[in-house]
Amino acid sequence: MKKSETSNVESPSRLIDARIEELGDWRGKTLSHVRALIKQAIPEVVEEWKWRGVPVWYHNGMICTGETYKSAVKLTFAKGASLKDPSGLFNSSLDGNTRRAIDIHEDDSIDEEALKALIGAAAALNSSSAR
Repeated sequence: MKKSETSNVESPSRLIDARIEELGDWRGKTLSHVRALIKQAIPEVVEEWKWRGVPVWYHNGMICTGETYKSAVKLTFAKGASLKDPSGLFNSSLDGNTRRAIDIHEDDSIDEEALKALIGAAAALNSSSAR
């Protein structure tokens, strides 16, 4: 019996775990923290691994990506321009017509409740768009 080609492919969740471990610094801890908040906000969220190393979270469409750079962890919300952001979390990609992002730097604190609310709003927007 032949092994399935997909058996050699790591799951997106394991690839994200490996990326967090590979970073080994504040960026890995931050990515792990926001990932946990995303899962708290949307327990049925689907994780994907795209574009050669970017974690992406979906619920009835893309919610956000979790990119890591030397000086920031960037959460880019696919439909961020359509979301209300009463806590002012969006601080990057503000000029675009579609996306908005949150750049988290090493010493930044995360407003967990506001982030979970924003994630929930993104999922709700995807659900309303899917109808």
